[in-house]
Formats: sequence, C-alpha cells, structure tokens
Amino acid sequence: MRILVIEDEEKLARSIKKGLEHHGYAVDVVFDGGQGWRKLELNHTEYDIVITDIMLPTMDGLAICKALRDNNITIPVLMLTAKDSLENKIEGLNIGADDYMIKPFDFPELVARVNALLRRPIQTVLVDLCVRDVIMHTAAKKVTRGGTEILLTGKEYSVLEQFMRHPDQLLSRKQIMDHVWDFEFDGLSNVVDVHVKNLRKKLQKKGAKFLETVHGSGYRLNT
Repeated sequence: MRILVIEDEEKLARSIKKGLEHHGYAVDVVFDGGQGWRKLELNHTEYDIVITDIMLPTMDGLAICKALRDNNITIPVLMLTAKDSLENKIEGLNIGADDYMIKPFDFPELVARVNALLRRPIQTVLVDLCVRDVIMHTAAKKVTRGGTEILLTGKEYSVLEQFMRHPDQLLSRKQIMDHVWDFEFDGLSNVVDVHVKNLRKKLQKKGAKFLETVHGSGYRLNT
C-alpha cells in the first residue's frame, strides 16, 4: 500500500512517514498543498490513501479534497487539522473527506484509521487475488500456494501483489520500484532484482516459469 502525506509541519510529516513505513506502507511526503495536488493529479493511481492537513500553503486540504472529487478520483482522504469545531468537520466530510482527525493525535489511532479506510469494500483492495494455485488473501495479508502458506516479508508481499494485480503484463523495474518504494529511493539499486529472486525461490515449482525475467525490460508473472 502506498500513502501520500501532505503536511507543512515537516517534523510531524517525517514522523508520520517513519511510523507508517514501520507498519509496512510506502509513504511519500510533500509540504505544500499545491505540490501535493499536482502529484495527485498526475499519479493518483499510484496511491491507496491521502493524509492531508487542512491548513497548507498555496492550496488547502479542503481544496485538494474537492479537486479530487470533482475529477471523480475516489482515493480515500484522511484529514488532519488543529481545528476542532463541528462546522469544520462537517465541511470536510461534505466535500468528500472519508475521515477526520484532530491534532495532536495518538499515532496508533492514526494507523487504526488508515487500516479502517483500506478495509472498506473497494475491489482493488479487498478481493483475493489468484494466479494458478497461488492465492493472495488481501484482507489477511498472507499468501498460499496449493493450500500451503508461503511466508513473505512485507516488501516481498508488496512486490508480489504488484505482479498479481497485473498478470501476464511486463513490469519494468521502475514500475515496481515506484509502486513499492517511495519516490526518493535510489532507482539504481538492484533491490527489485533481489526481491524477485527471493520470491522465485519461495514460489517456484517445476514446469513453466511463474516469474519470468524479460532481459533488459523487467519481469512478468505468467498465468
């Protein structure tokens, strides 16, 4: 899962990023509302949830949320704000925000709210994925092959999920990198190759290749 945090208090934003990454999420952070909207406008399909402050420079969180909904972008929005009046909450929810938290907040509650939003019945999040006899149980975040559970690290799970959502499609290293790791990660690293190699060891059976290397281009999961 990939999260965009839009928060101009840099210390708080980096703290949220660090905490969410500890829970297995890939997190991008921007400190300006206008920059956050531009990133969403161009890359909203890369994100599973947006966490945004209301009071932001150049474009506030309410305007970001309204722009998303006006463009029929249904990504969940969790708003953070120091404002605690009922009117502010109603305004945010009426514009299309999915949840609302008052600062300061307890981080475990933020994680619980994020998890609750991601558990909502959105097909791309909750439907189990199946390729051959490999099943990804998305709600439980576990993988089985032929009924036997395959133990994966958090990043291995995320890489495999990317493949299973795009079966028989060639995925470049950059596509995998952008989905699983944040945009600041060193794109020259061989981290994708290492994770694919580990997945292949854990999932491979005799017969046709499950994870195929397309030399010079990337990888493909064969059905």
